[in-house]
Amino acid sequence: MEGVASDAGSAVAPLAKWRDEFARTFQYYLDRSTPNPVHRWLGTLAVAAIYVLRVYLVQGFYIVSYGLGIYILNLLIGFLSPKVDPELEALDGAALPTRGSDEFKPFIRRLPEFKFWYSITKAFCVAFLMTFFSVFDVPVFWPILLCYWIVLFVLTMKRQIMHMIKYKYVPFSIGKQRYVGKPAASSSGSVD
Repeated sequence: MEGVASDAGSAVAPLAKWRDEFARTFQYYLDRSTPNPVHRWLGTLAVAAIYVLRVYLVQGFYIVSYGLGIYILNLLIGFLSPKVDPELEALDGAALPTRGSDEFKPFIRRLPEFKFWYSITKAFCVAFLMTFFSVFDVPVFWPILLCYWIVLFVLTMKRQIMHMIKYKYVPFSIGKQRYVGKPAASSSGSVD
């Protein structure tokens, strides 16, 4: 009996070692991609293009695409929302600064950009893998799903934009804000 247990343990050890090495290598490349958002998003765009091409060529898996669209919409809401919702904060007695003497609170996302990117990329990869299994190819009339998703997107974004206007926050910052001093006066003393 002991021989059987030791054989099973020795068979599991190489698999666990390989899994740990793979996880470590994957994390290494994930960490290296962090400071390169443009390259990361271009890679995700390539994965999305491959998925769209696969769905187009197969002419199916519209339910998978619809589920992917709903999931991406959910991620987008988290990406555009503040970590601390001002509506809930107002109920607690705390509020956004309204005077110059109030404390400045920078916009912090509920879902950071890196996690947003990583979740979208994983979602496209999982959806791509699902297109290889016929059980997920449920026959539907895809234009109805597309219209419903568009209506859902418009209504959700309208609500999100109204929330952004009401509480005066902008979830995007393009580059670092730079302050430039006044131009130096010319040192020539000539008068025209």
